[in-house]
Amino acid sequence: MNRHPAVLAIFALGVSGAPAVLPAQPAVLPSPAIAVDSADPVAVLVSRLDLERYKATIKGLTQFGDRRQGTKRNRDAVDWIEAQLKSYGCTNVERLTYQYAPPAPTPRPGGAAAGAGAASRPSGPPVAAGGGRARGVRTRTGVNTDSLRQPDARLRALNAEPSVPGERQEVYCTKVGTARPDEMYIIGGHMDGIGWGEAANDDASGTAIVMELARIFSDPAVQTERSIRFVLWNNEETGLNGARAYVEQRAKLQGIEEPKGSGRYPEPKWLGMIQHDMMLFDHGMPNADGTMRREQRPEADVNIEFQANSKMAKQSAEFAWFLHGANAKYATDYPAQVGPHMTNTDSGPFQDLVAAISLRENERGTQVGSGWDPHWHQPTDLFSTFTDADFRLGLNAAQTTLSGVAKLTNTTVRKPSR
Repeated sequence: MNRHPAVLAIFALGVSGAPAVLPAQPAVLPSPAIAVDSADPVAVLVSRLDLERYKATIKGLTQFGDRRQGTKRNRDAVDWIEAQLKSYGCTNVERLTYQYAPPAPTPRPGGAAAGAGAASRPSGPPVAAGGGRARGVRTRTGVNTDSLRQPDARLRALNAEPSVPGERQEVYCTKVGTARPDEMYIIGGHMDGIGWGEAANDDASGTAIVMELARIFSDPAVQTERSIRFVLWNNEETGLNGARAYVEQRAKLQGIEEPKGSGRYPEPKWLGMIQHDMMLFDHGMPNADGTMRREQRPEADVNIEFQANSKMAKQSAEFAWFLHGANAKYATDYPAQVGPHMTNTDSGPFQDLVAAISLRENERGTQVGSGWDPHWHQPTDLFSTFTDADFRLGLNAAQTTLSGVAKLTNTTVRKPSR
């Protein structure tokens, strides 16, 4: 039986693969000091993740406002991401180019169009099947399209340019494997946002994880047997169009050596895809009156989801449980839980082709979709909205993915010469 590579390595983690500066805010208890085992390269790499660096990367992305696709601020953010990756030592930074045109407005009785005013109102992703059944208190969700709900005049002006159809680009870079350069894991997050805020959580928080992992793995002293690709998707908010374009253009290129005999594989065979989308806010269920608790809840966790009705559900579940085990061994603050309802995120276009999972702050369909994050697509999705306890949840997601992928790619760290 052909099993996902995660299963072959799962017991190497030592855990079971079964369910085993900001505004004044409440003080955050420091994480317990954890000794780094210098003989364990995974622990060494995890120790290189730093809360302040993670926050700084998110802050850098928020300088471009909501980074809505089809605007100059989005293109400027793509340029910035590319420059940052190159500054980390990523020597093979590339762009994928595609065309995007929003669907035509749907006519309404009487001649009015459902899409009237679409230039200032983004279209949301389609509702996907398999999102689970909502339970508990629910509050209304939606996409803010009213600029006046953003009280910051500077941010209103920055986000004022409407989206226009046309060419889109997204950036990626690759850590080339030393033994199996023809195989790779894909690590992704989407860099575009909507809502007249800064898209700090959705999804600068996930984009920053991908960028920080690219920084750490790009160290020349870090060697991986398999390749790792770090992708910053565009057009997620319009229906996963950037990820879909990647699959359409590159799936057929998998594992092809180009040129022949060169040992180079422009698109290594996909072994797994990990998406990071909204990583900061796990404050629990809304109160009966629709309000939310202000502080991150102590029992917050990293949600690792696969899609139970996908063609690769079995392999994806095994992949998810492998990362669950990595979290149990290497994450410092927040545990992980596994769920079967991955939906409406950039791992979706991959789910029938390869083991695909997503990491989130909450269950996408049953919790985020029921109003458990009041900042989702709202003007309040700002860097200043979140506390260190929130940012630390995202950092723990980074620890989870980094440690799991480092294990799967048999990563080593060369000691500095004296």
